[in-house]
Amino acid sequence: MIFGVNFTADTGTDFYDRSPTSRRWALVGVACSSLFSYSCIVAGIITLANHGVMGVAVPSLANPKPGDMLPLQNEILALALNLIVTLSTESTGFVHGISLRSALASESRLRFNTNLRLLTAARGWYNPNGALINSISAVLLIISYSAASLVVGWDDRLSGKCNAFVGLPLLILGVAIHLQVMIAFSGMWTVKILTWSSSPLDLTAALVHHIQVTPASSRCMRCVSDLDTDKGPVKPSEIQPSAWGAHPSIRKVVISLWGMVAACAGWAAVVMYIWHKQSVGTAVMNATYTGNPLSINAWSFFVEPQSNGIYLFMPLSDLEAWGLAFFIMTVIQGPLTLGLHLSELIVNVIRDERQWRLATEKKGLITATNPVMMIFRHRICFILFIAKPFLHWMFGLSFMISNIASDGKLSTPSVHMWTAQIWNLFIALFIFTCFLTFVALRRPRGPQPAAYGHVQTLANLVDEWSPVMWWGHKKDGIRYCHAGTSDHPLPHVKMDCVYAGPGAGSLVPFS
Repeated sequence: MIFGVNFTADTGTDFYDRSPTSRRWALVGVACSSLFSYSCIVAGIITLANHGVMGVAVPSLANPKPGDMLPLQNEILALALNLIVTLSTESTGFVHGISLRSALASESRLRFNTNLRLLTAARGWYNPNGALINSISAVLLIISYSAASLVVGWDDRLSGKCNAFVGLPLLILGVAIHLQVMIAFSGMWTVKILTWSSSPLDLTAALVHHIQVTPASSRCMRCVSDLDTDKGPVKPSEIQPSAWGAHPSIRKVVISLWGMVAACAGWAAVVMYIWHKQSVGTAVMNATYTGNPLSINAWSFFVEPQSNGIYLFMPLSDLEAWGLAFFIMTVIQGPLTLGLHLSELIVNVIRDERQWRLATEKKGLITATNPVMMIFRHRICFILFIAKPFLHWMFGLSFMISNIASDGKLSTPSVHMWTAQIWNLFIALFIFTCFLTFVALRRPRGPQPAAYGHVQTLANLVDEWSPVMWWGHKKDGIRYCHAGTSDHPLPHVKMDCVYAGPGAGSLVPFS
């Protein structure tokens, strides 16, 4: 253990966790993502070679199914594929995020442990964490989920309908995942990663050790919201600021999420309007209309034969129509994919704060983290992990591109938009956004200053580093008291005392 905060470059290096365990888990995840991408590429190439550009592959174990069973099986396969895509993109995203964090630290631009991975760039256009590559990564992430929505279809044969996999989107999915793997590896190779830990405490300790962050004196009771004030000594506060007020990007993320919810409601309203105009005899665009008027009795989660919706046909050649349909799906699904990426900022900032606040609990704060267990240890992380594939799957129920084949060949695609399923997606997004808004606005209770993963604030608050830490009252003074961390439980801070750092007796009095 190292006491004090005046570390130098040649201080012992064991007081922060470089987290080789996290590195191993990350490399295993990226390796599995790479294997998945290779499998998709090989399967896609074989399908295209054997059946042509518009061909599909029917698994050898697939047997013809009754018509009412096949859609449900297809949706289960689609949900499973979305889950695999989420696991793959989360694995590559973790490595890319860690390398971005280290790149920002090397440029003295790192402020928070958690950053928007695809919207925060290091310097240099050709940097693996630069603006150009981040933009490409965002497009690849959108393409991954859009392609996954098109992979699973069915083949209508004389013997019945069978589950089938469409070769072209399968190839596109594999290439998109593989490129994300390459970007993750290139980011890891081009920057010195100080620690693989996702803990804000390990990151702060590493930056203090390498003299990239210098703890400020007399700020042992100042939270992240007090960074712009010059006053040091202060009395403890019974309630802390929310993430909304403490992190400048949280407000933008919450507003963006509500914009996505509003856009989804507008989309559903437009589809209802178009369907209604057709029902009263007014033609609107080159479309076919299906189903009964939308009502509570006609509402369903899955698409039914009488579901309310519209079909948009494209009078193009098969390949051109598929290219246009895929482009439309990517454009429409893009906001959902980016919105869920933005929500990572809220979730991870709250996770960082909850980990820091463990320092006042009985068991203390254990700085070492496991990236896999973090998902299950923090419920908010698990909710986001489940929400990503589920919401993309729900989008696939709302917006479909027909991937029905006849004897191994796809027909000319058409775009299907289902009114009830779009409203279902809206309801799910509304609940999800309400939850994130609540946690972003919630103010933590207790005198422990809020940090939300802000490295300078944590450097000011932690004055003694150890694998397990407790925070509380450490020392009485004539004018000021001192609060900090220790390797053993500490008493609660005194709410009527003024706190500053050690040796702050000569500072100006509290005002």
